[in-house]
Amino acid sequence: MEVFPVIHTNFWDGVLAVPIVLILTQLIKLFTPVPRAFIPTTALLIGLLLSILYSHRHHLIAGIFMGFFYGYAAIGSYAASRNSWCAFKAKLRKKEHFR
Repeated sequence: MEVFPVIHTNFWDGVLAVPIVLILTQLIKLFTPVPRAFIPTTALLIGLLLSILYSHRHHLIAGIFMGFFYGYAAIGSYAASRNSWCAFKAKLRKKEHFR
């Protein structure tokens, strides 16, 4: 019995799973009263469920392993996009202030 699964990434893992987790997390944030502190945990749970129940349903360890990647990649993508957007807005405000 192998301890570590052989995981082959494909188009689903690299391009579709993380945006799906991100979109579902944003929809949950929009339509439910989930506190902001639990949104990253929600993304992680969605990533785990998506991976275990859909993309790696025949191998539990691979599903858990990739589910953490889906969830944390969605959290990181959202945080990076939000920080970039806030920095851009602050830079624009600073330019307008000196005119």
